[in-house]
Amino acid sequence: MAETRRRLRSSTVVLGGMGVLAAALSACGSDPDRRCVDRDSYDYINGYKIVADRNCSSGTSSSGTNRKKTGKSGATDSDWYYDADVSGGYAEHGTFSRSEAVDRGGFGCSGSGSGGG
Repeated sequence: MAETRRRLRSSTVVLGGMGVLAAALSACGSDPDRRCVDRDSYDYINGYKIVADRNCSSGTSSSGTNRKKTGKSGATDSDWYYDADVSGGYAEHGTFSRSEAVDRGGFGCSGSGSGGG
């Protein structure tokens, strides 16, 4: 009876450990953190101005960026900006290359894995 109980406990520990591992891996998906920014809005101190995600989700041009009319201001040149530091509606120190962002971030988690210098 004691042997059956011990086996049950060790199975529970193994299954619990697998659940924790699965949760950790799924939390770090292959998609890096991204923000939709206006490429024409770069400011040396602040970075790129963050715009609504809908500006990046449709109307992709041949260059890979999106041009969308926004009323009086004309067209915005918006694109996804990955793994950026975000502050006050601006994003900086990121990349426009999704594949580069995934490579930098290991599993896609910001700050995990090695950047390789």
